[in-house]
Amino acid sequence: MSSTDMFHTEEMQRGGTIYRHRLSTRIWHWTNFVALVILLMSGLMIFNAHPRLYWGEYGANPDPAWLQIGNADGEGYLRVGDFRVETTGLLGVWEDENGATRNRAFPGWATIPSNYNLALARRWHITFAWVFAIGILAFAVWSYWNRHIERDLLPTKEQLKPAHIWQDVKKHARLDLPKGEEARHYNVLQKLAYLGVLGGLIPLMVLTGLTMSPAMNANWPWLLDIFGGRQSARSIHFICAMLLVAFILLHLAMVVLAGPLNEIRSMITGRYRLPEETGK
Repeated sequence: MSSTDMFHTEEMQRGGTIYRHRLSTRIWHWTNFVALVILLMSGLMIFNAHPRLYWGEYGANPDPAWLQIGNADGEGYLRVGDFRVETTGLLGVWEDENGATRNRAFPGWATIPSNYNLALARRWHITFAWVFAIGILAFAVWSYWNRHIERDLLPTKEQLKPAHIWQDVKKHARLDLPKGEEARHYNVLQKLAYLGVLGGLIPLMVLTGLTMSPAMNANWPWLLDIFGGRQSARSIHFICAMLLVAFILLHLAMVVLAGPLNEIRSMITGRYRLPEETGK
């Protein structure tokens, strides 16, 4: 038995509390939380400057947009392709804190800054994009060095079997969350979700963000070829951002269902109390 296993065993004997999250993971988690909130809110302000998305190299008001947030006859709307839904009061047309009607895509409470300022939004966005990117790089290097990805995130062959994945899906649908020893490790759905974000969404966010930079276009023109043009990169960047929002909301929902005090404490102190198994 390794010293780590002995430590975990002793912890279990003292009431089922284990050391779940290393300091590097906790620092990265909270740094990411702050960076992602600011990136999202400043990104929504940047989107307000031109609330339309296109595919291809170019896009302007007369061109057909596959997504648009706008207003007409005093009503706000969201249009995706041919589907259109009224969004007055939330998107397109809304009231600010003084009761004045505003005709912008996203409301002030959801953007940084709250008042329209494209230049300042870009400064916030670029600054915290660096914070986010450096954090991701440091986490990747540290996780490779301490084998966090290999040990904790990579699914085993048994876990990747369709029957095992389907069983996990059914358990989550019944809100039958892991307990006891099973809760010590990430389940296969958690692993696939985290790997999808770390290996898919985040790299796409970074690369498409670079593709929208004229300076990067001059130095790395192949990025435009990979993503099919700056407007396509902008669309992919927006889609990835919305998927990250969905991931965060699902993550928060699972934290609430699993016990918010225990989950949040584990991400602050590293200590996690394993939920007791039924009948014990």
